[in-house]
Amino acid sequence: MEKRKIIIKDNQTGQILALATAGEGASLFEGAWYFALDAVDMTHLQVTKRTYICPYKGVCYWIDLAAPDHQARNVAFTYFDVNPGYEFIQDRIGFYAGEREATSQETVFSEQGAIHGD
Repeated sequence: MEKRKIIIKDNQTGQILALATAGEGASLFEGAWYFALDAVDMTHLQVTKRTYICPYKGVCYWIDLAAPDHQARNVAFTYFDVNPGYEFIQDRIGFYAGEREATSQETVFSEQGAIHGD
């Protein structure tokens, strides 16, 4: 059975910010990958006090990238207290799928130990 590993990278440095298997540590929902906390490298990511209120999901807190040589706002987001029905994204780190200004998504397929890129 083929598995997809979802990787979110910092476009400037190539550093992996998040890495997990789709359906296990990463779930796609409304155009964003939501990662389990242990799948995200928070070394240069900072949860801010800036918020966005989603009428469906609840209060979203923006996460900034603060690397030693560059910074980017709103590269990720999280929900600490979600509205009913959205518990599956609570306390996960969301990154927009695909290519963004500061981050990009890679998908790596693995089958019986072999890994090949998308």
